[in-house]
Amino acid sequence: MNVPDAAAACSRVMDEIGGAVVTDPEFLERVTLGILARGHVLLEDVPGTGKTLSARSFATALGLSFSRIQFTPDLLPADVTGTNVFDESDGSFSFAPGPIFANVVLADEINRAPPKTQAALLEAMEEGQVTVDGETHDLPSPFYVIATQNPVESEGAFPLPEAQLDRFAIKTSIGYPDEDGEVEILRRRAGRVDRAPTVERVLDPAAVDDLRAVPETVRVDDDLLRYMAAIVRRTRTDRRVDVGVSPRGTQRLFEAARAAAVIANREFVTPDDVKRVAEPALAHRLVLTPDATVNDVDKRDVIATALERVAVPTVDDAEATGGAGA
Repeated sequence: MNVPDAAAACSRVMDEIGGAVVTDPEFLERVTLGILARGHVLLEDVPGTGKTLSARSFATALGLSFSRIQFTPDLLPADVTGTNVFDESDGSFSFAPGPIFANVVLADEINRAPPKTQAALLEAMEEGQVTVDGETHDLPSPFYVIATQNPVESEGAFPLPEAQLDRFAIKTSIGYPDEDGEVEILRRRAGRVDRAPTVERVLDPAAVDDLRAVPETVRVDDDLLRYMAAIVRRTRTDRRVDVGVSPRGTQRLFEAARAAAVIANREFVTPDDVKRVAEPALAHRLVLTPDATVNDVDKRDVIATALERVAVPTVDDAEATGGAGA
């Protein structure tokens, strides 16, 4: 699969999901970015905005298996990963896979579970495997986590630690629909018997694997590498920030920028690609100072400041196009 094929496939997937989920196209693009960048997505939004429907729709359109895990305070790690079950007939133990063994896993209200259970996802998200009683089990490929958390209700919640947040390539939100969108939701509800809109399969697992390999072919000039590094380093010197973006975050920015180029049907990355993905790829990785937190500083403002203060390199589109095709 080449870049034009991948761009067309992404467009078909987003169009198919857009027919079922009333949302901003930018949201669909950001979730698709996470898929292309071989990362995971964190959705922070109020209940009832369509997070579960969106995750299930992506799984269906991509032709992937889907599993939903409702995170609660009493959820145990074994409830996520699976456990060894004793077989009385032959006196042996066999592994019973947990709900995490699916291509697309919806970790619903992930911050409702205690840290020990949240940590059960770390190995899965980073290594694509889980370890139970010392035995390692590979997860299906592709493996993709869409986690949700509610920004309104804080009682009984366990905030995600920095190590967990750093595993997510993209953080975004669906948001409320505009007036026309809300009317469309009511129109669809009035005209159907089934509660859930239908989404048709567009790709299959093999095609998704091919799709996720395409960004590796996208060209990134040295000037853009320095540009991305400068943006990240700027977050570490901002007085409002206690802990800036990590080197892992720098790599995720790079991967997201290449994925953005693929969606735009380009074989090279431009500064606009970097600007477009900087906030969803970097903001959630920041740890603000206590003063900034008290003053309600928005992490997205820190990224916006970094983008304003870092000089944008000049990229010759003709040269980049020629270099990409060479």
